[in-house]
Amino acid sequence: MTTLILGGTTEASRLAAAMAERGLPAILSYAGRTEAPRIQPVPIRIGGFGGAGGLADWLRANRISRIVDATHPFAAQISRNAVTASALTGLPLLVFQRPEWQPGPGDDWTETADIAAAAQALAGPGRRVFLAIGRQNLAAFARQPQHHYLLRLVDPPASPPPLPDHHVVIARGPFDLAGDQALLTRHRIDLLVAKNAGGTGAEAKLIAARALRIPVLMIARPKMPDCPVTSRLEEVLNWCHADLGV
Repeated sequence: MTTLILGGTTEASRLAAAMAERGLPAILSYAGRTEAPRIQPVPIRIGGFGGAGGLADWLRANRISRIVDATHPFAAQISRNAVTASALTGLPLLVFQRPEWQPGPGDDWTETADIAAAAQALAGPGRRVFLAIGRQNLAAFARQPQHHYLLRLVDPPASPPPLPDHHVVIARGPFDLAGDQALLTRHRIDLLVAKNAGGTGAEAKLIAARALRIPVLMIARPKMPDCPVTSRLEEVLNWCHADLGV
């Protein structure tokens, strides 16, 4: 009754630790985009599956009983593949995902539908932009070269980012308010661009922007197929226990 956890997030690590503590067999899968993933208390695999069909074949070959999609809310392709593979194999699927961030008093947010819309929204005079979106979608912002971009990445980029005027900071979260407020102040940031990832590990930049009265361009999560979703660890554990009659 092994569970495949599609991971790469804090939620996935929390789930892996909780399942190991309870003696529930699990395999944690990483996409391989981070050079040094954290050590985990369950077996891990690293790399892609070769699409939905490849994932379905892997699930069958490894006698997986259920799938927990605990990937990043913006890892849309693997989440879609998980939905398709679930249908192909008949295995149950549960999405373990942190709630979205919501604007609060003092926030100055403009919400955009996707990465392309966010890049388009940056048309206009040059600004000092904290582009807090990771490394995967930087090329979309190359069409707005008039800005100075601050980038915070987990690993050093293998090649220079496709932005003519940028500064890279290498750091791994979680981040704190004091550090992010100092970062925004030191780099004289006047606009924050962020994905609505949710959670607490990267929320400090939003609280810092609020305190410094810096506007935020917030990118909405991609639309996903309907499937069961929870943000509560205990609900996931109860669901994973179900086949064991516990």
